[in-house]
Amino acid sequence: MNAARLRRLAQRLRVPLGFVLAPVFVIFARPTLLSLAMGTVISVAGLLIRAWASGHLRKMTELTTSGPYAHTRNPLYLGTFFLVLGVTVAGGVWWLGVLIASAYLVVYVPVMIAEVETMRTLFPAAYDDWAAEVPLFLPRLSAAEAEGAGSVRFDGSLYLRYREYRAALGLFAVLAILIAKMAVLP
Repeated sequence: MNAARLRRLAQRLRVPLGFVLAPVFVIFARPTLLSLAMGTVISVAGLLIRAWASGHLRKMTELTTSGPYAHTRNPLYLGTFFLVLGVTVAGGVWWLGVLIASAYLVVYVPVMIAEVETMRTLFPAAYDDWAAEVPLFLPRLSAAEAEGAGSVRFDGSLYLRYREYRAALGLFAVLAILIAKMAVLP
């Protein structure tokens, strides 16, 4: 299977998997005050990573190498991972975390790999040099030095343009459901 077909398949799985996993999560979650607190901290870290990334991203117009993109090539997916991890921790059931992490890997790893091909096509001169310095997913601790990256600043209007606030609204909705469930659990 070529990269483009793999990416399309993974992208098609995202929504159906969500519709399957969301009710399973809500039904089997057993949140506690501690699990909610820990999960919320982890999820908020994910939201902050996503916000930081969206404020640097110039989709399809330039290779973004500033901000979190100097640490990982996929900070939005990294932020999503922390967001999902936090929600599963908040749910208080370890096997839900394993289930959801597995689904995340099945969907997002092929998408990240397929996006390499797209980025090489869009930015043939710069992508390979940047990719040689910046890991695909797990971030490097020190920022990679990319040509021109120091002049690019965070732009809050991009956060709004990309509607990144929807991730925060989704998190608040999930946490509200978990708090309500915690209130009715014996």
